[in-house]
Amino acid sequence: MKKITYIDNMEKWQKEFSFFIPIKIRFSETDMYGHVNNVSPFIYFEEARIEFLKSVGLFTDAKREDGMPIVADLQCDYHKQMFFNDTLKLYVKANHVGNTSVDIHYMALNEAGDITLTGRGRLVHINPSTGKPILLTDTMKEKLSRNG
Repeated sequence: MKKITYIDNMEKWQKEFSFFIPIKIRFSETDMYGHVNNVSPFIYFEEARIEFLKSVGLFTDAKREDGMPIVADLQCDYHKQMFFNDTLKLYVKANHVGNTSVDIHYMALNEAGDITLTGRGRLVHINPSTGKPILLTDTMKEKLSRNG
């Protein structure tokens, strides 16, 4: 596997994941060559990220006055092709928790246990009225750190 800039030690990095969701690849997510379209993993990341945040008890209600998370950047590395009807385990973890943001990492495994995708993205906690970053509370940091 090629060197990935956001992973220092692949074996250690893989072992740090515990939360995952299953992804069943739909026909509509494939391209004319029959493999997963290059935009589909970003949809998988979104679905997994939302479920991960709900599982740790964050950003579960629609009240925006406490702030909201926005995706500031998102990247994906493709390692193996995926096809219609494949089932993936998409793992998510909080890799680094900062003062106003969290770096989320992703890893998708196919049915054989091979890594098909890796990714990362920064979520920034913002004030929805101003669009400016606001501090994560100590409770938020603790919940994310405990599940990273």
